[in-house]
Amino acid sequence: MSEQNEQAERSVGEFTLAGPLTTAPPAGYTAPEPDDTWLLPGGFAHVHYGQGSRGIVRPVVMADGFNLGRSDLAWLYAGLDSSYPLLTELRRRGRDVILVGFDERSASILDNARTATAAIHRAVAERLGGTRLTVGGFSMGGLVTRYALALMETQRTDHQTGMYFSWDTPHRGAYIPIGLQAFAHFIPVPNDFARQMTSPAARQMLWRHYDPMTGQNGIAPERREFLEHLTRVGGWPRIPRLLALANGRGDGTGIAVPPGETVLKSERVYPGTTFYAQAQGREVTVAELKRRFPASEKTIATGDLPEMDGAPGGTLRSYGILADALKKAGAQVDLRHEEICFVPTVSAVALRDLDQQKDLYANLDDIAPDESEVDDYLWSATTTPHTAVTEELARWLLDRLPD
Repeated sequence: MSEQNEQAERSVGEFTLAGPLTTAPPAGYTAPEPDDTWLLPGGFAHVHYGQGSRGIVRPVVMADGFNLGRSDLAWLYAGLDSSYPLLTELRRRGRDVILVGFDERSASILDNARTATAAIHRAVAERLGGTRLTVGGFSMGGLVTRYALALMETQRTDHQTGMYFSWDTPHRGAYIPIGLQAFAHFIPVPNDFARQMTSPAARQMLWRHYDPMTGQNGIAPERREFLEHLTRVGGWPRIPRLLALANGRGDGTGIAVPPGETVLKSERVYPGTTFYAQAQGREVTVAELKRRFPASEKTIATGDLPEMDGAPGGTLRSYGILADALKKAGAQVDLRHEEICFVPTVSAVALRDLDQQKDLYANLDDIAPDESEVDDYLWSATTTPHTAVTEELARWLLDRLPD
């Protein structure tokens, strides 16, 4: 029995935190075969021509988001087209869809920007006519393309792009609970979850990062370096019109996750391990980690952080995904809050930083639109999952594509 319990604890980390775009396509949905496939430095692209086209005429370049491992562009197509047919509608309107994938989605954003740059060059080279490109991405893909376009402008390279868009992109940072990050390294063997949390992209993208070497949390050096690179290229591309979409609400209404409340507790496997919603304060316990093989206990605490778990924003099944892994290993799980905030609305529309409670929970209708770093933006009327393609958001974007 003890050997079974030890193996159960070792197996828990074989998962990654991922949104709906990188989960398995819904049953019965099959993505169409691409009309062309491009091999690119550090990645690849699938090209789907618009209705009635036999080549690229009105290109829309879309970059994949963050996870561990290689992009699966058939899954991405399904994720963008199944709940609301965004790609079908784009192609019906004569737009050519170019999905950009990466050999390693968790690689540095700077490295994956080279892949996006190569895709933009290829689209310009193969385009029939003079229609300017639309370029953007989902989640981290929005950061990748933002940096790629800004760097091209700094280098005086004509990217031929008329519009940039980001969909629930963490322009001011994304949030994974500190206790959850710490648990990835509490698992006593190397695991996918830990590799995801310590990857270059995670260190660059997360607003606060847990350092397993020091046991401290803060702004990762890789994030500071990435933000410096962004500053050097002007922060944003200046030639295209900039649009941002958010899956969270903008009226200051968050998710019903009371600060300090137990969100997840495990028994049988990692018995007694408990996670708590982030609360304000100087010494706030966010996790009590306990294991039997080898026996160890660790308390994870934070200081001076806002109430992130229930903040308005696009949600991720952060604790639900961990609970699924624990149950698979034989744990008895008390899961009280499956979903929490992943990309706060103020981050997705580049309107406020995440450090202050008042900014995180602000009613964005009360803030002048010109305070945003983008030209136009839309948040969801209701809280929706991170990068979920809803009719509300999709129609807004479709109606703003340049001619």
